[in-house]
Amino acid sequence: MKLNMAEDDDYMSDVFINVQEDIRPGLPMLRQIREARRKEEKQQEANLKNRQKSLKEEEQERRDVGLKNALGCENKGFALLQKMGYKSGQALGKSGDGIVEPIPLNVKTGKSGLGHEALLKRKAEEKLESYRRKIHMKNQAEEKAAEQFRMRLKSKQDEMKLEGDLRRSQRACQQLDTQKNIQVPREAWYWLRLEETEEEEEEEKEQDEDEYTSEDLSVLEKLQILTSYLREEHLYCIWCGTAYEDKEDLSSNCPGPTSADHD
Repeated sequence: MKLNMAEDDDYMSDVFINVQEDIRPGLPMLRQIREARRKEEKQQEANLKNRQKSLKEEEQERRDVGLKNALGCENKGFALLQKMGYKSGQALGKSGDGIVEPIPLNVKTGKSGLGHEALLKRKAEEKLESYRRKIHMKNQAEEKAAEQFRMRLKSKQDEMKLEGDLRRSQRACQQLDTQKNIQVPREAWYWLRLEETEEEEEEEKEQDEDEYTSEDLSVLEKLQILTSYLREEHLYCIWCGTAYEDKEDLSSNCPGPTSADHD
């Protein structure tokens, strides 16, 4: 018996030495956090149970209950309607074409004044209209730019066509003049420009600045002058590609002196 007591009281024995405490880092802190969360959840539950409803919520609940219940005979207005022959569920009006359900109740809960919603709606419509105008103006600008591009392209194409007709006229004029032993063209630009010698270049530089030159004429003017010369001198039309026998033959068989006449 004494031996057993001695063994129980022996704090230096293996039983006391081998006992290990749970000393993992952070464990006490985790326990405290869990305890705090449990207390907070209990407090929230208690607050929800004990929370009193606000006046607004109570009014809303009473209003909803009142709107859900139909009017009974205890309502003076409904009693008067019944005396005049009205029955529950019947449409108003002598002919029965009026409303069946009561006018809905729209409670204003915001703090804005009367007409504020209409003002916001008007501003939104103005903003939308302004956006539409901007889009319309943008589309118009894009269409105008596209039209200008098409006009420039057509103008460029027309200019290239005129230059091509002028070169054909110069080539034909040179050939027809050569056939008639004409060694020098009436105007220098009547023929296709050949390579000029240095002496000819110096002679051109010495010409009077006020003297009339071909640079003063546009491509269209040159073409009109040269085609008229070909028709009068050689009875030739570049668009027909034919040299006629006489003026009567030319006027009878050629559609006209311009490219548009031959379209």
